Amino acid sequence: MLRRCTSFARPGMLCISRRLQSNTISQFTELHPSLTKRAEKYVDELAELEQWLANGETFDVEKQKKFSNLSAIVDSFRQYQNDLGTYKELQKMVNDDPSLRDEAQQEIQELEPELIIKSQHLLSQLLPPHPFADKACILELRPGVGGTEAMIFAQDLLNMYINYANHKKWKYHITSENPNESGSGIVDAILSIDEPGSYDKLKFEAGVHRVQRIPATETKGRTHTSTAAVIVLPQMSEETEKDSDAYERTFKPDEIRIDVMRARGKGGQHVNTTDSAVRLTHYPSGIVVSMQDERSQHKNKAKAFAILRAKLAEIERKEKEDKERAARKDQVTTTDRSDKIRTYNYPQNRITDHRCGFNLHDITGVMAGERLDDVIEAMAKYDSDKRAKDLLRAVESA
Repeated sequence: MLRRCTSFARPGMLCISRRLQSNTISQFTELHPSLTKRAEKYVDELAELEQWLANGETFDVEKQKKFSNLSAIVDSFRQYQNDLGTYKELQKMVNDDPSLRDEAQQEIQELEPELIIKSQHLLSQLLPPHPFADKACILELRPGVGGTEAMIFAQDLLNMYINYANHKKWKYHITSENPNESGSGIVDAILSIDEPGSYDKLKFEAGVHRVQRIPATETKGRTHTSTAAVIVLPQMSEETEKDSDAYERTFKPDEIRIDVMRARGKGGQHVNTTDSAVRLTHYPSGIVVSMQDERSQHKNKAKAFAILRAKLAEIERKEKEDKERAARKDQVTTTDRSDKIRTYNYPQNRITDHRCGFNLHDITGVMAGERLDDVIEAMAKYDSDKRAKDLLRAVESA
């Protein structure tokens, strides 16, 4: 019986593998043997954990997390193997049984898109996870070139991420927001998205975003170009008042300076009456973090230390990646580069991600948070492809 497939492979999908030999015009490529061995290793590890559970042993948190992750990978691997076995049997029919050739070729054409998608999903599961993949995240937004229009664009991006969080039903809160004095746009803002795993989803948003549009203040109808910077950091701990002393204890006394001062703002009884604002200076890195949104000095200190720790964790991760890349003599530009990563072209209703070449003609849908996933997933596939190539290069050179 022929099976009707509703999924279709997208252009540019991963081909990190050896092509199956066939007389058909197959576009499917089999998972690389080294990755298959990795999956088989996970099958053995899951069997050990299942035996542990069957013996009545108590799982700790780490074992439970590992069991969940391995179960998902092994399930994907078994589905892939089952479809791959069917695929090879159909190829054999094409070659060995002329009476079934036409029907087998039809089945192959219908099976291939599913098999490509399953192999792509399995590949993403087999790649080493990002060290902060399970973390919630912090987004910092600042206007770049373009004056007031850049500040308005930074505000638009902040609203886009808030809309995206609402669309995903994620909890979030604005940690800090400094509006422009004219009321148009923001000078800077920090948005905390408290959903575990949101860092892994939004990490590719880091970089310089560019907008091309006609500003509301433009009288001659000219298109202006402005930019805004987005920084994505992992949340390393909860930002609570009781944690403030713990944050402080993670630093040596001579490497951190804490200044307290009176808050400045639009007004209110607490403004200029108590020393609630906090500024941290981390001497080794030169990072300065200021926080004054809360009335409590302890809460501002806890938030400031959370931001500082997140920044330092991201710096350490990048330094580690740079060292590993240098060791492999990999001169390919990374997806973390600080140049323009994306353009929002309003006259053409087009969003272009310059890293992976993805185009989407629906700015309204993206800014509303409803179609931002389309852009994020295109970049995730591109990154998965690159990381798979890096992994296989390392395996082959070992």
